[in-house]
Amino acid sequence: MDSLGAEEALHPCEAEEDRDACYMREALAEARKALLWGDVPVGAVIVYEGRIVGRGANTRERDQDPLGHAEIHAIREAAKVLNTWRLSGTTLYVTLEPCPMCAGAAVQSRISRLVFGAYDPKAGCAGSVYNLVEEPRFNHRLEVRGGVLADEAGELLRSFFRGLREPR
Repeated sequence: MDSLGAEEALHPCEAEEDRDACYMREALAEARKALLWGDVPVGAVIVYEGRIVGRGANTRERDQDPLGHAEIHAIREAAKVLNTWRLSGTTLYVTLEPCPMCAGAAVQSRISRLVFGAYDPKAGCAGSVYNLVEEPRFNHRLEVRGGVLADEAGELLRSFFRGLREPR
């Protein structure tokens, strides 16, 4: 995998004690972007060697694209930036536990580590409904840490769905 140029500075999260929480705040910022166009507020960032190499926010509603998940956007950008589909050595930070499609994409792209915020008891495939990312029958598994800034990520989602249910 090509390393990024030396001129690109490390992200400020590298200086923080809890890097996972710091990068999750970056993913939450991406999630808030999805609110601007009326999408479910899920955001993702991918980090490689202390640098954010991929970002994504949900765009399913905006683009009417069933593949418009935050993780897919972040994975595509990271692959382009790093010039490889093998994202070994990267960490995917996402505000909501990945669905089957996104968990599968993380496995297929060889992401090393997954950190997520809120658990998804209806569609989560990093331990809630199924554990696709640690499935021993696959040739690749991810290290997983769930629940990072889960309250903040969960409240963003609850607030969004509450707004949909309330009469205008």
